[in-house]
Amino acid sequence: MAEAAEKETRSNEESTDESEEDESEEEPKLKYERLSNGVTEILQKDAASCMTVHEKFLALGTHYGKVYLLDVQGNITQKFDVSPVKINQISLDESGEHMGVCSEDGKVQVFGLYSAEEFHETFDCPIKLLLYERGWMNRWKPSVLHEGEGNIRNVKWRGHLIAWANNMGVKILDMISKQRITNVPRDDISLRPDMYPCSLCWKDNLTLIIGWGNSVKICSVKERHASEMRDLPNRYVEIVFQFDTEFYISGLAPLCDQLVILSYVKEISEKTEVECCARPRLDIVQPLPESCEEISSDALTVRGFQENECRDYHLEYSEGESLFYIISPRDVVVAKERDQDDHIDWLLEKKKYEEALMAAEISQKTIKKHKILDIGLAYINHLVEKGEHDLAARKCQKILGKNTELWEFEVYKFKEIGQLKAISRYLPRRDPVLKPLIYEMVLHEFLESDYEGFATLIKEWPGDLYNNTIIVQAVVDHLKKDPQNRTLLRTLAELYTYDQRYGRALEIYLTLRHKDVFQLIHKHNLFSSIKDKIVLLMDFDSEKAVDMLLDNEDKISIDRVVEELENRPELQHVYLHKLFKRDHHKGQRYHEKQISLYAEYDRPNLLPFLRDSTHCPLEKALEICQQRNFVEETVYLLSRMGNSRSALKMIMEELQDVDKAIEFAKEQDDGELWEDLILYSIDKPPFITGLLNNIGTHVDPILLIHRIKEGMEIPNLRDSLVKILQDYNLQILLREGCKKILVADSLSLLKKMHRTQMKGVLVDEENICESCLSPILPADASKSFNVVVFHCRHMFHKECLPVSNTVSSVQFCNICSAKHRGPGSAILEMKK
Repeated sequence: MAEAAEKETRSNEESTDESEEDESEEEPKLKYERLSNGVTEILQKDAASCMTVHEKFLALGTHYGKVYLLDVQGNITQKFDVSPVKINQISLDESGEHMGVCSEDGKVQVFGLYSAEEFHETFDCPIKLLLYERGWMNRWKPSVLHEGEGNIRNVKWRGHLIAWANNMGVKILDMISKQRITNVPRDDISLRPDMYPCSLCWKDNLTLIIGWGNSVKICSVKERHASEMRDLPNRYVEIVFQFDTEFYISGLAPLCDQLVILSYVKEISEKTEVECCARPRLDIVQPLPESCEEISSDALTVRGFQENECRDYHLEYSEGESLFYIISPRDVVVAKERDQDDHIDWLLEKKKYEEALMAAEISQKTIKKHKILDIGLAYINHLVEKGEHDLAARKCQKILGKNTELWEFEVYKFKEIGQLKAISRYLPRRDPVLKPLIYEMVLHEFLESDYEGFATLIKEWPGDLYNNTIIVQAVVDHLKKDPQNRTLLRTLAELYTYDQRYGRALEIYLTLRHKDVFQLIHKHNLFSSIKDKIVLLMDFDSEKAVDMLLDNEDKISIDRVVEELENRPELQHVYLHKLFKRDHHKGQRYHEKQISLYAEYDRPNLLPFLRDSTHCPLEKALEICQQRNFVEETVYLLSRMGNSRSALKMIMEELQDVDKAIEFAKEQDDGELWEDLILYSIDKPPFITGLLNNIGTHVDPILLIHRIKEGMEIPNLRDSLVKILQDYNLQILLREGCKKILVADSLSLLKKMHRTQMKGVLVDEENICESCLSPILPADASKSFNVVVFHCRHMFHKECLPVSNTVSSVQFCNICSAKHRGPGSAILEMKK
């Protein structure tokens, strides 16, 4: 709940803020300010009794019978001495040119504010409701609208409807039909109507709000259906909302679909335990069918509230601007809806800086009082005070933006509190760029306490943000204390790289065996600098080093690499081996050297090398393999040099591997080798078993079986013989199957040829005899003729064919026989 607080300056001027907020986190809906200037002067000598609001000005009535016209700041523009007694009510027309005033002595006056036009009437007691209308000759004609139910306490006229309240209740009159359409009775008749007067307020032309005592009714005027009229008025009133409040109502006003209620409050004094007047309340409620929901409630500290009664308070409002005026005898307070600036003020007061910043960003075009930057800076200061330095630093990015002066100011502020590390991650690196001193200051902070953090910043920050020479010297100074610190060495190498001193950076990377050394060489084309560092690179990572060297043969030749690796043959072998895998011919001059290298460091790849290389000397290779007793390699070399029998002998004697010997004999496909293999194996039963199992498809097994000595015990002889028979049966089956296929294909082709040869052949005048070259058919069709047509489509006169000397009568085409195309027997002999 908020309270209107009175503050006095040294010049005795009143403060504008009249509400005091309690400790609740709920934001108030309205803000308050005391109407001062001329109003302050008036109320020092007089007391306010009523007021009405026009869109152009205010009209204030007092207990001494004065009416003042005020501007919205409370300055007096006009003064009228209307009566010697209290002014009860003031009314203005829509144009604001005429004013009606009624006073406590029963006098009613209507006069022009800017003209001499005037009307006045005096009543003994306000017990009648009179309507004055201009008639003939511009004279006023009175007519009685209502009388006989006691004093009339309040009247409100809007559109064609007039509402008034007397001691019995509230009536509504339809000016069109001149009929009274409703009577809303008073709920609590125990309350004196003069002490607790009725409050009336038209929300619109058809909605009346009634507040009396602690009861609120919202009435809607509706049209009656024609079928329901009979003798009834054509309009009726329906109470759409009705509820009771906690306190007595002094005034009502609409606020969109909500209600603003000014309440008179009594409470029990804690000291005297006697009921006394408390501060009035201004509540905003949401009407419900039978109750209401409180939206906000503010207690107002107005002057002299301890002496006021319910009838002393009034609530007036300006429809277009949502301004609410709370009138009491000694004070006039203006309540207005809080705007976005007020909302931000409240958030800042509650230290909700992030929400205030967001609200300012959303409404930056409408706020007038606040600036986003000021709110942001206050937010940063608040976070720093709370010790949330990382969050404060992160917010600097968004709040400070591209303002370099503010950035530098904040950096120095973080330095003062020892939190440079917190802001380092968020410093701008591009657009804007701060002074180099700022970045150097941060780097020195890390260098003194956090080498890893220092290395991270050097890696992330562009090298042009700071003076590289200064930072390099600082790192060198620290390395004097700790020369083996890998983090500092790695960082120094990066600094040298930024400074384009690649040679020094490369030396450090090689010393550290850092993975980025190859990237550095490639990126900056440092191949001329590594010609004498090839061994170091190979020791660090031979795979990457070899790939890099082979990819850049044009920059570092093969000969130079081999020369550099001369004293490290194991590395030399790695390089030459990969070179050979890429291209069998590029390093051909080193193939002889590679034989020894493979034999020494990589025997598994020696045999593949010997098979793939066409440039290695076979004699040298054979010598090395024989010296080292490399049987498989020696066998291959002997066979490649044409000495297959020696190779087979080595397999049989050295390897004792009959399967390999058989495989070798199969590869060579030489009958003499098979003979040597049989002769060598004839006295070795295991070898005989191997031959029996594998020889069947290459050599007749009978040749081997006949040479086996009687009585020799041969392992698995039965299984071997069974396998030979199975292989033989398989061969027979294959031959029979092939024969069947051959016969079937031959028969099919023969039938196809027969069908083809049975077809007729067209012979006409265009055909000629292939022998005499004359037309095949005679010009005179009546003459007899004989024509022979061969399957090759060559045609002859029978008499032009040579006489066959063979016993068979089958003739052949001379042309096709001469060209060796095979015999073409005659298929047709035409006679006539």
